[in-house]
Amino acid sequence: MLNRNAEALFWIGRYIERAENHARLIDVHYHIQQEEDFQAEGHKWSRLIDALGVRNEYLQQFESFAEQDVLSFITLDLGNANSLFSCVHQARNNLRTLRQHLPSELWDIANGFNLWLGEQSVADIMSGPHQFYQQVKERAAMFLGAEQSVMLRGNEWHFIESGRFLERAENTTRILQAVTVSCKSKEINSIYTQLQAVLKSVSGYQAFRRYYADDMSPECILEFLIVNAYFPRSIRFSFHKLEEHLAKLQLDSSEKGSGHEKVIRQAGKIKADLDYMEKEEMSGDLVDDVLNTLKISCQRLGKTMEGAFFRREGVRV
Repeated sequence: MLNRNAEALFWIGRYIERAENHARLIDVHYHIQQEEDFQAEGHKWSRLIDALGVRNEYLQQFESFAEQDVLSFITLDLGNANSLFSCVHQARNNLRTLRQHLPSELWDIANGFNLWLGEQSVADIMSGPHQFYQQVKERAAMFLGAEQSVMLRGNEWHFIESGRFLERAENTTRILQAVTVSCKSKEINSIYTQLQAVLKSVSGYQAFRRYYADDMSPECILEFLIVNAYFPRSIRFSFHKLEEHLAKLQLDSSEKGSGHEKVIRQAGKIKADLDYMEKEEMSGDLVDDVLNTLKISCQRLGKTMEGAFFRREGVRV
């Protein structure tokens, strides 16, 4: 497989997953914005910009953090490389270059997703934010369903899945960081309310209750989302799947080498750390260090994969 094709596939997985996770993060924000420290309009929306890591880019266009400007920038602005629309648009462009290698259903869904977003305006979002972002999640799920149903289990599939699970791990980390920061110096009831909103945003509330019944403590919620081995959106589950897909890549002798082995070792180390993490590490201020370490580890692993598998010039945009 050509390096540029491998990178295009990897980023298809990342971009579709990122679009869905942006929708989930925005949904969390709407659930928790009634807290007292959200009452100041600027603080309310600047927190969302910071959670997505695009403050500098945003301030190049806008002077204040108004709801309409923020939603337009992070959802529909193609000039923002990390906007939801940009992610879908770039995934669609990567799919276009690989149409002869992939099932036609994937192109049809991604192209329709892109065309639908291109027709939306910020007024459409603000008239029903929950409904709008629910549609985004449903369209992303449609793409995932087709990918799971019709793709051959070869290198193309493993590269898409590797990108998807690396992105999922990083975005679950970002969602938890956004909420734990907002929980500083809060009463326990306020912390519980915000973490419960996170559970619902990742469609994990019912699954959580099966494990913990009526124990809704912050430590249990964090443990579930970070180290649960069976919930598909937990960070630990994501790294188990990521290592599995990396190990199953069938590379010829000229492609194999220390780079591939380094990627597998790095992913395996993160997975092992999560496997043996203690519940006490996810309580109080300690969870901040855990989440920050995980975010840095995700970013470092992405760089390692780039060096091991992909051409320098890349095909991400």
